[in-house]
Amino acid sequence: MSTRTHRTRMLVAAALTAATLTLTACNSGEGVQDEGASAGSTPTASTTPSPKASGGTSTGTGQSDSAGLTSEGSTGGAAGSSGTTGSTGSSGSTNSSGSTGSSGSTGSKDSEPTRTPCSPTSTRTTATEVSRPLNHLLLTVTNTGSKNCNLTGYPAVRFGEAQSVPPAFEDSKPQAVVTLAPGESGYASVLLSAADGSGSGGYTAKSLAVHFDKSASAAAHPSLPAKGVHVDDSIRVSYWQSTMADALAW
Repeated sequence: MSTRTHRTRMLVAAALTAATLTLTACNSGEGVQDEGASAGSTPTASTTPSPKASGGTSTGTGQSDSAGLTSEGSTGGAAGSSGTTGSTGSSGSTNSSGSTGSSGSTGSKDSEPTRTPCSPTSTRTTATEVSRPLNHLLLTVTNTGSKNCNLTGYPAVRFGEAQSVPPAFEDSKPQAVVTLAPGESGYASVLLSAADGSGSGGYTAKSLAVHFDKSASAAAHPSLPAKGVHVDDSIRVSYWQSTMADALAW
C-alpha cells in the first residue's frame, strides 16, 4: 500500500469518528438545552396581545396597547359618523305648506254688511185713506236722514186703544229687504175692515201708532182723517214694499 492511499483512509476514518460523536451528543439532550437558550427571546414576542384580545390592557409594550385603542376608536368614530345621514329627515318640514289653509279667511267677504233699520227719528210717516181697494189705508215711510236705512218685515200697527197688532198677509213678503236711500220711500197697506161688512167687533179709531217692525220699541204716529177710520176683526197688513202698487195689491 502506498503512502497516499494510507492517508486517505485515515482522513475518512477521522471524519466518521467526528460524525459519530456529533450524533451521540444530539441524542444525549444537550443540543436541546442549547436550542432552548437561543430561543429564549421568542416568549417576549408571543406575549404581545392582538388588539382584539388585549382590549387595550396588554402587559406588553405600550406601543401595542396604544395601537389597539387607536385602531378601535378610529373605526368606531367612522361608524358613528355614518349616523349623520339621518339628518335627511328634515325634509319633512315641507309639511308646513299646510298653513296655506288660512286662505279660508277670505270667506269673510261673503258676510252680510251691517244693516241700519229705519227709525221714526230719521223718517217721515203718513197714513192715507184710499178709495181703491175699499177700506184700505196706505202707510208711507220716507227716509229724511243722510244714510241708507232698511224696512224689515211688516209694520206693527195699533189703532186707538187696541192691545194687539194685526197679522200680515204672508204671501206679500218680498224677496229682499226694502232699503231706502235718503229721500226714498217704502210702503205698506192696511186692510181696515171687510168690504162686504162680514167683519165683527167693529169700532172707529182716531189715532194710530206704527212700529216699523215687531221688535221696534219706538213708534211713528201719523195722523188719521178727522172722522177717524172704521176697523173690525178682519184687519190685516202687508209687508213693506218698495212700490205703492205692490203695497196696495193686498
